[in-house]
Amino acid sequence: MVSPSQAVGYHAEDTACRFLQQQGQQVVARNFRCHYGELDLIMQDGEVLVFVEVRLRHNRRYGSGAESVTRTKQAKIIASALYYLQLNPALADHPARFDVVSVGSDPENEINWIKDAFTA
Repeated sequence: MVSPSQAVGYHAEDTACRFLQQQGQQVVARNFRCHYGELDLIMQDGEVLVFVEVRLRHNRRYGSGAESVTRTKQAKIIASALYYLQLNPALADHPARFDVVSVGSDPENEINWIKDAFTA
């Protein structure tokens, strides 16, 4: 059984996934879970493997979706990605990046896509 908050989260992930596919990316995996954390979307952008964190923002009062991805959250995503690559060695030779896609909860589902979001 899916809770209402999970349903909203899945809708945001679906929206982000469709948006990235429209940009030419292909789905590799969705909702990969391990003991380090979860990877919302794993996409392929040409030769680049893209680990995508999807954030839902109801309003901007508390900052953007990208701003809500703390250093601790980044570390969990990176550890999960490394574990994913250990389980899928055929993908380990691909260059990789970490993107954040923030989806607004308004009717237009405003999307803010930050490529290579974890670089300083």
